Amino acid sequence: MEKQNLFKWKHYQPVIILLTVRWHLWYTTEVFYNLVEMMEERGLFIAHTTITRWVQQY
Repeated sequence: MEKQNLFKWKHYQPVIILLTVRWHLWYTTEVFYNLVEMMEERGLFIAHTTITRWVQQY
Protein backbone atom coordinates (compact mmCIF):
# COMPACT_ATOMS: atom_id res chain seq x y z
CA MET A 1 0.00 0.00 0.00
CA GLU A 2 1.39 3.36 -1.03
CA LYS A 3 1.39 6.28 1.38
CA GLN A 4 -0.62 9.25 0.11
CA ASN A 5 0.88 12.69 0.16
CA LEU A 6 -1.71 14.93 1.83
CA PHE A 7 0.12 18.07 0.77
CA LYS A 8 0.55 17.29 -2.91
CA TRP A 9 -0.08 20.27 -5.19
CA LYS A 10 -0.07 22.76 -2.30
CA HIS A 11 1.75 26.07 -2.76
CA TYR A 12 2.94 26.24 0.83
CA GLN A 13 5.17 23.90 2.82
CA PRO A 14 3.41 21.33 5.00
CA VAL A 15 4.91 22.87 8.16
CA ILE A 16 3.32 26.23 7.38
CA ILE A 17 -0.06 24.64 6.67
CA LEU A 18 -0.05 22.59 9.87
CA LEU A 19 1.06 25.52 12.04
CA THR A 20 -1.62 27.75 10.60
CA VAL A 21 -4.32 25.12 11.10
CA ARG A 22 -3.16 24.47 14.65
CA TRP A 23 -3.14 28.18 15.54
CA HIS A 24 -6.57 28.63 13.99
CA LEU A 25 -8.03 25.77 16.03
CA TRP A 26 -6.22 26.72 19.23
CA TYR A 27 -7.23 30.38 19.37
CA THR A 28 -10.70 31.90 19.21
CA THR A 29 -12.25 33.33 16.08
CA GLU A 30 -11.37 36.84 17.29
CA VAL A 31 -7.73 36.06 16.66
CA PHE A 32 -8.47 34.59 13.23
CA TYR A 33 -7.86 37.79 11.27
CA ASN A 34 -4.79 38.46 13.40
CA LEU A 35 -3.48 35.12 12.13
CA VAL A 36 -3.50 36.50 8.58
CA GLU A 37 -1.53 39.52 9.82
CA MET A 38 0.92 37.28 11.69
CA MET A 39 1.63 35.37 8.49
CA GLU A 40 2.12 38.63 6.56
CA GLU A 41 4.69 39.76 9.13
CA ARG A 42 6.60 36.58 8.36
CA GLY A 43 6.47 37.21 4.61
CA LEU A 44 3.61 34.82 3.83
CA PHE A 45 0.55 36.31 2.19
CA ILE A 46 -2.29 33.89 2.91
CA ALA A 47 -5.95 34.79 2.50
CA HIS A 48 -8.31 33.97 5.35
CA THR A 49 -10.35 31.80 2.98
CA THR A 50 -7.28 29.67 2.30
CA ILE A 51 -6.82 29.08 6.01
CA THR A 52 -10.48 28.12 6.33
CA ARG A 53 -10.14 25.58 3.50
CA TRP A 54 -7.04 24.10 5.15
CA VAL A 55 -8.89 23.72 8.45
CA GLN A 56 -11.77 21.97 6.71
CA GLN A 57 -9.45 19.66 4.78
CA TYR A 58 -7.01 18.71 7.54
